[in-house]
Amino acid sequence: MSAMLEVSGLHVYYGEIHALKGVSFRVSEGEIVTLLGNNGAGKTTTLRTLSGLLAPRGGEVLLDGASILGIPSHRIVLRGITQVPEGRRIFNRLTVIENLDMGAYTRSDPDVAGDMERVFTVFPRLKERRAQVAGTLSGGEQQMLAIGRALMSRPLLLLLDEPSMGLAPMLIQQIFTIITEINEQGTTILLVEQNALQALNVAHRGYVLQTGHVVMTGPSAELREDETVRKAYLGEI
Repeated sequence: MSAMLEVSGLHVYYGEIHALKGVSFRVSEGEIVTLLGNNGAGKTTTLRTLSGLLAPRGGEVLLDGASILGIPSHRIVLRGITQVPEGRRIFNRLTVIENLDMGAYTRSDPDVAGDMERVFTVFPRLKERRAQVAGTLSGGEQQMLAIGRALMSRPLLLLLDEPSMGLAPMLIQQIFTIITEINEQGTTILLVEQNALQALNVAHRGYVLQTGHVVMTGPSAELREDETVRKAYLGEI
């Protein structure tokens, strides 16, 4: 598999706080790769940097071999990277359809309507609620909408930040099943998720972040069996 995303030596600061300290990893075309780590490890900072919301002080980010550092966020979307942010961040006062339309704001091609129908195929609940104001949806429905909105931009690489946050266990399983389906349909995924077991169950590979450093990497099956990972992130003693 060819490398779609290559991150090397990334240093990111919040003021004087050194949040990422030389982070390096790669995501190959067709993969689901997960970033694991406790709160403050640098996972969300990494995604925000890839989306162009934070400017690193050092390092490189290559998408299909071309640097995307310094490119405005909306142009990064045009290049093929779309993020589903932590907390969903849907447009509460707009309807479901209007939210999905906003996901396609960079597009002028004739296939937008067809892509909306594909989103409704993946998320039948959204089709039932298509005229409903988004702020009145349940938490699970809002997460579906946030992912569907991102898919409307036709991303090559989808960044998911804590998609299971605040959801009931049954809905969490449903969301991860959908993430797998989206990947099988051809979308490469970089996943940040506190539920490490669920993340490792769907991901091909993983990287463990600790206070801004990558401290471990490997295939998901190996990370699931690693004693350190099991104790620190899978809740085993």
